[in-house]
Amino acid sequence: MGIYVNQVGYPIKGAKIAVATAPCNFQIIRSIDQISVYDGIAAETGFDASSGDSTWHIDFSDLEIPGSYYILGANQEQSPVFTIGSHVYSSLKEDLLKAFYFQRCGCALTKEHAGIYTHAACHTSPAIFLEDYVNHTPNPAAFDMTGGWHDAGDFGRYSTAGAVAVAHLLYAYELFPESFQGSLNIPESGNGIPDVLNECLYELNWLLKMQAPDGGVYHKLTAFSHADFIMPEDDHDPFIIYPVSSMAVGDFAAVMALASRIYKPFLPDFADKALSSARKAFDWLLTHPYVGFRNPEGSNTGEYDDECDLDERMWAAAELLRSDEEINPAYSEMLEKLVFSDINKTDFGWTDVSGFTLLSSLFDPAHRAGEKIERELHTALFTEADRLLNILNKSGYLLAMKPEDFCWGSNMVVCNRSMLLIAASLLSDGEKANTYRQAAMEHLHYLLGRNALSVSYVTGYGENAFKNPHNRSTFADGIELPMPGWVSGGPNKAPCDPKADELIPAGTPPMKCYVDAVESYSTNEITIYWNSPAVFMAACFDSLA
Repeated sequence: MGIYVNQVGYPIKGAKIAVATAPCNFQIIRSIDQISVYDGIAAETGFDASSGDSTWHIDFSDLEIPGSYYILGANQEQSPVFTIGSHVYSSLKEDLLKAFYFQRCGCALTKEHAGIYTHAACHTSPAIFLEDYVNHTPNPAAFDMTGGWHDAGDFGRYSTAGAVAVAHLLYAYELFPESFQGSLNIPESGNGIPDVLNECLYELNWLLKMQAPDGGVYHKLTAFSHADFIMPEDDHDPFIIYPVSSMAVGDFAAVMALASRIYKPFLPDFADKALSSARKAFDWLLTHPYVGFRNPEGSNTGEYDDECDLDERMWAAAELLRSDEEINPAYSEMLEKLVFSDINKTDFGWTDVSGFTLLSSLFDPAHRAGEKIERELHTALFTEADRLLNILNKSGYLLAMKPEDFCWGSNMVVCNRSMLLIAASLLSDGEKANTYRQAAMEHLHYLLGRNALSVSYVTGYGENAFKNPHNRSTFADGIELPMPGWVSGGPNKAPCDPKADELIPAGTPPMKCYVDAVESYSTNEITIYWNSPAVFMAACFDSLA
């Protein structure tokens, strides 16, 4: 039998539920003095298809005394320790966000800001175009492309992934500004600008370098092949500017328009530059059809291929319509055409960015999208939110995930679904708002240990936090534990790396298809766009505490 809890903790008010895998009487034990402060009987909830477990819920919602506790079963089964308190997610939120600083490329991470996780400046040499690289062009044109964030466990930088991560963070700031008032101890701290915006600016300035003279946006900047597991400053392979894709252009146009709105009170000159660049990218979209991307033969860095760019175009139109004070009828024309098409409108991933249209249009105090479009988006939002509630209510782990949803990067899906439920709660009243908000929080409980493996999928958080991310820097630095605040990709129903194949038996239920090993890139990599929706979640729940 296992007893699974959120290993970070629970807010004082609201539902507090643990999951057991056998019937039991239970006690809540205060860890400081081993005194029992609460007891009860677990309630049977049935079979959970994603985990293969029969489940019982341990409900201790009435316990509202701040402190540190663990749950003790009748046969001495014991849960990890957890906290009940105010603002239990504040440090989590800060470390999830500080993780982006540790992904900075092109600058040294110093002891003052990075503690023990220092390294020298990396990838500062000029970059060349792919055509010149493959053709071995003598003395090719070279360009300063320094800056930005390493995308994941590799050293590549990708326009689509970067734009999506920045968007999660900027929308989080826009909706929950009170959650971003503290210092992250980054080089820009104390300059009068919230540190979440300081950190995003590091990526945005790099993205501006990725725009071509005609308004297009280069798909990625990587070496031709992934580096070995070395420190970033030891990677001296030439970096290559890969061709333009229409997905990159759409994401760029949207996030630059968003940035122009957010940064205007702080950095008006940057805001003007971002808006000008967004307009230029949008004009490119008006004159170009879909332009996909595939790696050239022999290249194995991230492909980020996407067979549809309509969601990117829709988001770009929505953000420019909201953020550009100059009226351009093309914005509303494109937005209306795509909103009333049959494309999805509720996702926040790098492949499908359609949900950002909801965040842009439905939270616009000026209602620039108009009643007709808002009504359609509102219907899409609540149809999906109610679908997710239905899945969650049938899950023993209170998770809006079916077995087939545990894909590569399943924790991104977990976080993105929480984001959608948060949006639904913000646009609801009374008990309905509470229902959506609690459902969103259940996903954070899953991420932090209330799952079938009792693993906290955030480094440094929880008794059983994962420790071995697939990440070159944290492997090569010789430090035993990674910096806190990284989100693992999580369980993958179809793991496809040798280490996972070795350690995960055939037929393992999807929620248990996970290996905490550096080698397991298909279950345990980290990426910026898995951390960014987790920041959104933590910011929301910290603001409510």
